[in-house]
Amino acid sequence: MPIGAQPPGRRGTVEEPYSPLNLRLILAAFGFVVCTVLGIVLLRSGWTVPGWLLLAWAAVAVVDMVVVQLRRRARRRAESGRNHSLFE
Repeated sequence: MPIGAQPPGRRGTVEEPYSPLNLRLILAAFGFVVCTVLGIVLLRSGWTVPGWLLLAWAAVAVVDMVVVQLRRRARRRAESGRNHSLFE
């Protein structure tokens, strides 16, 4: 991928890049699922400290999903309902 100007029709500039909120939401959901499952597995196998740490990270992922969803709603209101791809 060449380093330089963005392709025509893309939003964002070097000074103000666009935010990939949809991708961030998917990654936070994936982190929530993985941390929850592994945390429960570790708690059941007797590894309590790592299990609680992973469950704490799952809680952080939930907070991140809420923040991203609020930002997506604000962006949709500001841009009057324009749909975005996964990476915008």
